[in-house]
Amino acid sequence: MAARKKEPPKEEKEDWLVTYADAITLLMAFFVLLVSVSKIDMEAYDKVVSGMSEEIVKEKKVPRLQRLKIDMQDIVFAETADKVVKVSSDSNGVVLEFASGAFFRAGTADLREAAIPLLGRVAQTINSPRYSEYGVIVEGHTDNDPIQTMRYPSNWELSTGRATTVIRFFLTQEIDATRLQAKGFADTRPKFPNETPEGVAIPENKKENRRVVVRISPYIEKYKMPNIKRQSLVDMPMTGKSTEKETKK
Repeated sequence: MAARKKEPPKEEKEDWLVTYADAITLLMAFFVLLVSVSKIDMEAYDKVVSGMSEEIVKEKKVPRLQRLKIDMQDIVFAETADKVVKVSSDSNGVVLEFASGAFFRAGTADLREAAIPLLGRVAQTINSPRYSEYGVIVEGHTDNDPIQTMRYPSNWELSTGRATTVIRFFLTQEIDATRLQAKGFADTRPKFPNETPEGVAIPENKKENRRVVVRISPYIEKYKMPNIKRQSLVDMPMTGKSTEKETKK
């Protein structure tokens, strides 16, 4: 009986290698393209880093009072109130000057509704951690036109009332009361003469003199409650009473 012939081994198909090689080639081409596109411009990078560093240094070098002035100027411009609010500074701190006509109803210490948003942002800034230790003085000023009403017998009451109104608003914004002071000067501190030497009124000057000034300064100390121990009636010395020995003679 003849022996059976062995079948030759089947050759393994390697078609998948073609697909694999194509995938690897495409992947390598993708990474080459990615690297070429994302090549860093070191000169531009250095400029960006340098600019950021300069801004950080500037921020650190700006004195706190100068920063406060800038913050207040930003608020005024954001509220488009630069025609009725002036921001300046003196040797003690930052000064805000509000035109009375824009913030109060004529002849009263009642705030206009339009003034509340700006005052709210001012209060928020004053109450921020950066300025939380600064004191605030609010001054009321009038022109020399006399006023005589039940509520305001003179310009003293009107000027003080306007300063107090601003203080009371700040209190509603949770500013510590010990940081606040109110002062009324009536017409005793005019910026400009109310009249000419001949006694003729100058309306433009009168308008400038009717104002409320807010002074914000680190040199205004907060009020400190006195630490006084009250004596009880038992500890108080008795006067006007004779002792038993003195009555027995």
